[in-house]
Amino acid sequence: PGMKIYIDPFTYEDPNEAVREFAKEIDVSTVKIEEVIGAGEFGEVYKGRLKLPGKREIYVAIKTLKSGYVEKQRRDFLSEASIMGQFDHPNIIRLEGVVTKSRPVMIVTEFMENGALDSFLRQNDGQFTVIQLVGMMRGISAGMKYLSEMNYVHRDLAARNILVNSNLVCKVSDFGLSRYLQEDTSDPSYTSSLGGKIPVRWTAPEAIAYRKFTSASDVWSYGIVMWEVMSFGERPYWDMSNQDVINAIEQDYRLPPPMDCPSTLHQLMLDCWQKDRNVRPRFADIVSTLDKMIRNPTSLKAIANIPSVPSQPLLDRSIPDFNTFSSVEDWLGAIKMSQYRDNFLNSGFTSLQLVAQMTSEDLLRIGVTLAGHQKKILSNVQSMRVQMSQ
Repeated sequence: PGMKIYIDPFTYEDPNEAVREFAKEIDVSTVKIEEVIGAGEFGEVYKGRLKLPGKREIYVAIKTLKSGYVEKQRRDFLSEASIMGQFDHPNIIRLEGVVTKSRPVMIVTEFMENGALDSFLRQNDGQFTVIQLVGMMRGISAGMKYLSEMNYVHRDLAARNILVNSNLVCKVSDFGLSRYLQEDTSDPSYTSSLGGKIPVRWTAPEAIAYRKFTSASDVWSYGIVMWEVMSFGERPYWDMSNQDVINAIEQDYRLPPPMDCPSTLHQLMLDCWQKDRNVRPRFADIVSTLDKMIRNPTSLKAIANIPSVPSQPLLDRSIPDFNTFSSVEDWLGAIKMSQYRDNFLNSGFTSLQLVAQMTSEDLLRIGVTLAGHQKKILSNVQSMRVQMSQ
């Protein structure tokens, strides 16, 4: 009746009690496993179908617990279901149920056709309109607003943990607690620090420094997710090391606007990345800000350009200093586009002076057809012009 509040399954003396309370048991005969779609932390993840009595058959994702587990692993595995089963929101991945009465133990959730948001955006680089991207971000913020109202702190909000269905609806997933509990450094996104792993690039400074995880630290991570969305799945802070990221943030540097990003959206990212967590927007504020933008798309017309005297120091994607290059070949190497060396040289773009005047039509004509590569080369051409004119 009143406001529901999330209950941590680890507060139960018997964690199986939490599973019984929050996850419904599915009879394994109603589940058809079809194909492997990935590997989870505990075992394979499959696509399959679920036919519950009196309901139509639906596609589902099925996480399994590989055999040979110890009791603690079973408990950690099922804790995700005990958490997910407490949530009911269109932007949170839905738990259909669990299979614990037969082997393998399974967690069954709704199936998301387009998979993880980061790889989905990379596969569709440049293919969505700003309004579509804002719609995705709005969905994620609505899911996070719901979680924060239930007093649930996610701690690992990142585009890789958002799933996308066939209607482009984005849903927050990945409620596994285990990664804070066990040391396994297989995934480079997570850096070990005392007592567990932290995905540094997505994590607020106070959470890195003294493990202060709150909904306000989730808001910081949300700002990074916005940046991932607007850059079509680029890696936050590119190839900087985790330590360099920590130092840059400490010195008040922030990520620059992705290419063609409306300035209102970059400003919202910067608000999420305020050092003082008490002045960051709350998820309710973010949802209403994005709703206003969707209702008034003109607000998205002005593109963020990097001001010459930024009030806010922005990281530069290490745009190389063009005076240090002696040749077009050197320059292509520095921006990691050497595969186009012959396209440039054979088409007569043999000097940096000539390259500095190139347009997108020129790039198409010489055979650079990938949207992402065009964007990258053109932004470096623009920087070259600026530097040559100084």
